[in-house]
Amino acid sequence: MYVCMCHGITDHQIREAVCDGVASMPELRAELGVASSCGRCAQYAKEVLDETLSGSQSTQLSAA
Repeated sequence: MYVCMCHGITDHQIREAVCDGVASMPELRAELGVASSCGRCAQYAKEVLDETLSGSQSTQLSAA
């Protein structure tokens, strides 16, 4: 699903960025340009970011 229409960024791209080490909105903004134009996507982008971070932390904990 598209999250940022200004830059054509999808939730999949945000999840990939998190897998590549992005861990905050400023990092996500620098990496993909999310929420750097009109800002309407910021809330949903943060939700996807947080959800993905939570999921990756749970995966790391269960693997330990």
